[in-house]
Amino acid sequence: MNAPQAAATAHRAEVTASRAEVTAPQSDRGTGEREQFLRWLEGTLHAAELALHDGDAEPRRALWSRQEPVSVLGAWRTAIGQEEVGALFTDLGRSFSECTSYSFELLAYDVVGDMAYTAGLEHTSTSVDGEPRTYTLRATQVYRREDGAWRVVHRHGDTVVVEPAATPVSPPEWAATTTGGGSA
Repeated sequence: MNAPQAAATAHRAEVTASRAEVTAPQSDRGTGEREQFLRWLEGTLHAAELALHDGDAEPRRALWSRQEPVSVLGAWRTAIGQEEVGALFTDLGRSFSECTSYSFELLAYDVVGDMAYTAGLEHTSTSVDGEPRTYTLRATQVYRREDGAWRVVHRHGDTVVVEPAATPVSPPEWAATTTGGGSA
């Protein structure tokens, strides 16, 4: 098993194990459709994202709708319409290489008829223009079922900024010497 296949297998196990933590609608309506959508997400979509981060944009491009409107509000660039989105994917494929890790932490999703969405965190270790990088993006995607197949129609991604840990504030000096309501 090569590295991308091993990463994909590990990711599928991670997503399966964390399904109980995923926020999903509680109704019984469409349960089979949601399970089918999750299988597509875990397999086909995950493999396309892994390929993109390893320098091959074609699998991602193949999963996107050929119908307008399509849009990307990306962490690095915005693209509206087929032509701009296609150019963006080409540029991303040229920039990425040597992906060592890609996982999608699904936080919420829904499937309603021929539309679906996902919201989650993408954790990636890859090379960008030859420089190794590790980063996390918040990613929301919208999907439309076209001719029986799921297609991505919109993506919004932005970088997660990790705030430095707050410095604990020491209590005032008088607080340490006061006991039970009396004065120090």
